[in-house]
Amino acid sequence: MKGIIAYFFAVGTLLFCGCQIQNTSSNTAGVAGQEPVDLVNPYIGNISHLLVPTFPTVHLPNSFLRVIPERADFTSDRVKGLPLITTSHRGASAFILNPSYFSGTEAIEQVSHYSYDQETITPYSYDVLLDEKQIEVNFTLSHQSGIYHLTFEQAQKPMLVVHNKKGQLKIQDGAISGYQVVDNEITENTTKVYLYLKADNELLRTGVVESGKINEELKALKSEKGSIAMVFDQSDKKVAVRYGVSLISAEQAKKNLMREQSGKSFEDLKSAARNSWNQALGKIEVSGPNHEDKVLFYTSVYRTYERPVCISEDGQYFSAFDGKIHDDQGKPFYTDDWIWDTYRATHPLRVLTEKELETNILHSFMRMADQMPNQWMPTFPEVMGDSRRMNSNHGVATVLDAAVKGLDGFDLRHAYDMCKKGITEKTLAPWSGKPAGDLDAFFWENGYFPALRPGQQEYSDLVHPFESRQPVAVTLGTVYDQWCLSEIARIIGEEEDHQYFLNRSYDYRKIYNTQTGFFHPKDDQHQFIAPFDYRFSGGQGLRNYYGENNGWVYRWDVPHNVADLISLMGGREQFIQNLEATFNEPLGRSKFDFYAQIPDHTGNVGQFSMANEPSLHIPYLYNYAGQPWKTQKRVKTLIRQWFRNDLMGIPGDEDGGGMSAFIIFSQLGFYPVTPGMPVYNIGTPFFNEATVQLGEGKTFTVKANNLTEENKYIQSAKLNGETWNKPWFPHSALENGGLLELEMGARANFEWGARPEDAPPSAAKIIKG
Repeated sequence: MKGIIAYFFAVGTLLFCGCQIQNTSSNTAGVAGQEPVDLVNPYIGNISHLLVPTFPTVHLPNSFLRVIPERADFTSDRVKGLPLITTSHRGASAFILNPSYFSGTEAIEQVSHYSYDQETITPYSYDVLLDEKQIEVNFTLSHQSGIYHLTFEQAQKPMLVVHNKKGQLKIQDGAISGYQVVDNEITENTTKVYLYLKADNELLRTGVVESGKINEELKALKSEKGSIAMVFDQSDKKVAVRYGVSLISAEQAKKNLMREQSGKSFEDLKSAARNSWNQALGKIEVSGPNHEDKVLFYTSVYRTYERPVCISEDGQYFSAFDGKIHDDQGKPFYTDDWIWDTYRATHPLRVLTEKELETNILHSFMRMADQMPNQWMPTFPEVMGDSRRMNSNHGVATVLDAAVKGLDGFDLRHAYDMCKKGITEKTLAPWSGKPAGDLDAFFWENGYFPALRPGQQEYSDLVHPFESRQPVAVTLGTVYDQWCLSEIARIIGEEEDHQYFLNRSYDYRKIYNTQTGFFHPKDDQHQFIAPFDYRFSGGQGLRNYYGENNGWVYRWDVPHNVADLISLMGGREQFIQNLEATFNEPLGRSKFDFYAQIPDHTGNVGQFSMANEPSLHIPYLYNYAGQPWKTQKRVKTLIRQWFRNDLMGIPGDEDGGGMSAFIIFSQLGFYPVTPGMPVYNIGTPFFNEATVQLGEGKTFTVKANNLTEENKYIQSAKLNGETWNKPWFPHSALENGGLLELEMGARANFEWGARPEDAPPSAAKIIKG
């Protein structure tokens, strides 16, 4: 190897930034010749049913460097150059690498769109043939650096062009360095991603691309857009280019590259990346005859490691939350987490399998709050800052869930203060980071967020013009957040706050329409909006009243107090009838018209939407009303209908782990209906045996005897060797390791878990973890 090796000879052993997943488990998937990473299919869901597809992302678990082939979706037959880094979940690439040939006569393209073939993507590698150019591409990576191997098959001089969309690049001593400004409408703080890139091969000529030609006299590019070219000798059929990335500086990007790739070959790096994935994925071991279920399972686990990302670099990190560089004080800093999506199941999953990682993520949330002017717990923390998207402030749920399940490596009182400020001092208006105002004063006085009457003009400047008020979604989400506050207050001894927020956690009753059995928007005169259609009232996306889902979905959005919801609906029998109606109520319009108004409400079974996060807990609600067999049936049916090992195997926006965690828990056989409550609802297992590594040598195993595709119904159960007749179990039953053993059959056992006293806990009836 030539060129870059000279820069690395003095650097010692490869040291990561402190963000990698630690693991001592050597478990594999239990399939001969296959390790867990071999069961991951990054292409699942790459063609969307309607909205955003999944992306086949190449990265290490929670690593800053993520690479995604830049194209619309899998149907695109052109790829936009070669990516160097994706700066945010579902975002575009910063910098583009364009391999080609140099003849000296043809105009050089700054950004090329390639026809491609023979593409193979794994979590840790990207291989593709740029067929018209006859260039073979092989890529692998580490946490903050990557390496491309390119094989040029034509008899011409190989050329690489590095394109920068907005920022500054230069080439000096054969290395390209500089930065790109990340598009940012979130904060006033400018975020830059820095690059240091150097080829192993000797360079024949270099320069800035101007008017399609290489200007060899010009070595620095400071324009808004531009490119730098590197040309190699025609004898160099194989070119290797290595690069590091940073949010701190180009010099730090170089340090990251040196730290991670010193003395390492392409295969060394690829092997280390593969091992890193096997360590992370191997924390859950599943066994059974259904190969497709294993692929779906491990692909879902892979998706949960796509974010948040660690941006600590040699003990420092750049924070867009205040625009400064900080010492991480030995605790890596994580960002890029859409909490509205991930609090439901992704965070609870990490509480089981990645305790240290989850603790560091919560530390990061608190640091973000400290760095922002108002010290509000973030809602949608990204690399560019907190975008305050969606509705509610569910960071409080992640804090409570960790606390009641035994994670104690963070300051709970400090976290409580930040959560309380974020809920009581920031406006509750969705998609807004403004301080509380007129609508919030109404909420705190009356217990619900007011809706506009039909034809009434918006009068509050707190409201996003497109996202509207979403008053039912805001009310229900905030009521749950207040229950979370009440529980944290109880734990830290703030009894007055505990009682106040506990009482307010029943305010969903304020918008419950006893005549219809739905949560119904009210105006500021305390009148229900009328006339009203729970399927379609609310305009585009139903944002005038709900948010992305209709009233049939939000009918069930009281996860902390399902028992009281059953009472509101008139008892268990009526509750079951209402659940059944949700899955059987017709769309009411053609699919064309339905999805034109509610495009997020896909994956329909009746009015139930499998494609959006507020629906994820609904199939488990039968457990609360004495018919757990219907939960078992629903969960198995929904997974089979909507989640598959194919290009359309995800019914809606996957959101970087938000939906994947539902699949993981559901296939294991249990699900955290209420984050913040140390309780798991039992569904139906998909594997004969599944073992979850809890850390410190402890494991929790779900064993399903007589499991077949038809035998989806639980006949009886044992929990840690004792007969168990409840369709749920407490976290305390697994936190020190344990075994849930299920006897399965083809016919429902109507008696198991059916008594009123068998129902999962709600609100004040909390089982302490």
